Amino acid sequence: MPQIIETRRYELFLIEAEDLITLFESPEDLSIYESKPYTNPHRVLVDEQGPLAWRVPQVKVDPTLNIWFVRWIVDKASREVVGSISFHGKPDEAGMIEIGLGIAPAFHNQGIGTEAIAGMWDWVVEQPGVSTLRYTVSPDNAASLAVIAKFGFTNVGIQIDEEDGPEVIFELSADDYRVQRRKMNI
Repeated sequence: MPQIIETRRYELFLIEAEDLITLFESPEDLSIYESKPYTNPHRVLVDEQGPLAWRVPQVKVDPTLNIWFVRWIVDKASREVVGSISFHGKPDEAGMIEIGLGIAPAFHNQGIGTEAIAGMWDWVVEQPGVSTLRYTVSPDNAASLAVIAKFGFTNVGIQIDEEDGPEVIFELSADDYRVQRRKMNI
């Protein structure tokens, strides 16, 4: 997996396993930013740790899983972290992979989520064993529902998440994503 996935306006930097653990266990430890080509003035994953509670234990057990996990979304112009994005794990036995993201509040409604998701999915659909992309979202999250609508995903049902409650499940085959993506201007 590339250390950086590039989109038109953003770079998606893989957070190394050691830095991911430090970020979770000592979020105020600034050593994880030393010699990095970005800053985190919006405190992404510091004040609200999002997926770290689930990803860090997985990485501690198997550091090779980190390639699927958390990336900073870095604005190319400002060099600031504006969000984070992560798959929930490696592709499952059926080839399904799920994604999640969070954007700093100051940057909502600027197309960051759409562009970052496209960058991650562009990469992952070229990986062996990936056949289905999944995105789950609260039925009340209008912004996320608008993002997923742009990609032509199909609503395949509802699940109850232990943390988040009801979620709508959207899926799209990797092949259909490739076709749909060619039609998009992201």
